[in-house]
Amino acid sequence: MTCPLCDGACDGADLTPLLSPELAWLWETVAAAADRRGDESLTGGPAVTVTVPALPAQRAAAAGLIDGRPLEPGQSRRVSLKVLAAGVATRGPRLTPGAVAAHACNRRLAAKARRRVQQTAASDRIRTQLESSATSLPHHVRELIHPETAYTRLRTLGWVTRLLNTPDPTALLDQALQVAAQLPPPGRRIDRRLLVPGNPHALDAGALPALVLALTGSSGTPTRSGWARLGVDCDDLLGGLIITGITPRGWHIPPGATYTLPPRELAHIDWEPPKTAGQWAFVTENPSVLAAASSQALDQNSHVTPRVICTVGTPSQLQCEAIGALSDAGWNTAVRADFDQAGLAHVRALLASAPAATAWRMSAADYLAAVLEGTDPLHLRDSDAPWDEHLVPAMRKHSVPVYEEDLLPALLTDITAGTPGSSSLAVPVRLRPDRAVQKESRKP
Repeated sequence: MTCPLCDGACDGADLTPLLSPELAWLWETVAAAADRRGDESLTGGPAVTVTVPALPAQRAAAAGLIDGRPLEPGQSRRVSLKVLAAGVATRGPRLTPGAVAAHACNRRLAAKARRRVQQTAASDRIRTQLESSATSLPHHVRELIHPETAYTRLRTLGWVTRLLNTPDPTALLDQALQVAAQLPPPGRRIDRRLLVPGNPHALDAGALPALVLALTGSSGTPTRSGWARLGVDCDDLLGGLIITGITPRGWHIPPGATYTLPPRELAHIDWEPPKTAGQWAFVTENPSVLAAASSQALDQNSHVTPRVICTVGTPSQLQCEAIGALSDAGWNTAVRADFDQAGLAHVRALLASAPAATAWRMSAADYLAAVLEGTDPLHLRDSDAPWDEHLVPAMRKHSVPVYEEDLLPALLTDITAGTPGSSSLAVPVRLRPDRAVQKESRKP
């Protein structure tokens, strides 16, 4: 059996004379040097500085291991590792100064350095596994898990260390990548319980779902929102649409109240018609817009309730159809989202299900009014914004997203006025449902 202290360097050696109590001072100094240098053997390299002890017996015991000059009490002496290695080798062919020091101190030396080497090797295995596996993922998933950047994302989020602390890092990462491979393409959705065949509760909690969300850049939001952005539905009771100012037929909601219609209620929605023909309902992606509109109405003691519906990120097909039903109830509908790949897909999906709706402040002019120069790559196709042929070229030129919060003053003005801005009304939009693309990947 290999010695756990020195990996067998002591095999066939006579350690007894070297481990006398009189030499403990020498080996303690050697052990400390081995720890600092990360070198378990210490057969070469810079000399080790020792302080010569006062007791004659201690000095005498070391005389044969240190060069022949007399040892003076309290003296600082530079000990040549080459000379020391030659001295201990007389007691064993494989013996080294570090091996003797390990036995004298009864512990493995350079533990931190060894752990760093082991962790680096393990991290490299994770990187290799991730880069190799990511290249075989479906195209729409590779947009989320880029082979070149996925490892950096995991390391930044602390997931590389977390993986290394699991019993089987390779198995957990492989399982997470298998789940990611099942994520639906743009325009489709899937029940979370179907992502792990044979185990409907595998993604309810724990390291696996957290790792999937981290890999896909969806871990910086509430868990349900993260899954929603990936086109994954958790159930039909939570989620849905956040609404103020519009109600289902027969419902009694206090004026100005904000409430949520879960997917179960959206499945057979029948909206209350507007009190005045042709009133506008405003559909937004981010809850911050709805919250700001409601707060503004309260601050101004307005008697007019803002009419806002929020999809909270990627709209499901059920949400899109419920918004499309607003037209059947007599509402004019204005829809919008962020100016990025996913946001344009959201608007296309909404317009496909609500063909009478209008793209609300989603023109090139609106984008240019808020854009800052950037370097974020926007992977856009010419057909991504059919409501305005100038929008995609403008976004490509400036190469940076613009978020709804960047246009908040203009959006609040429209909501308060009860009608979309002129740039919205000037853009005729009609998409057939078969052209809808419901979701595209967000940049992490």
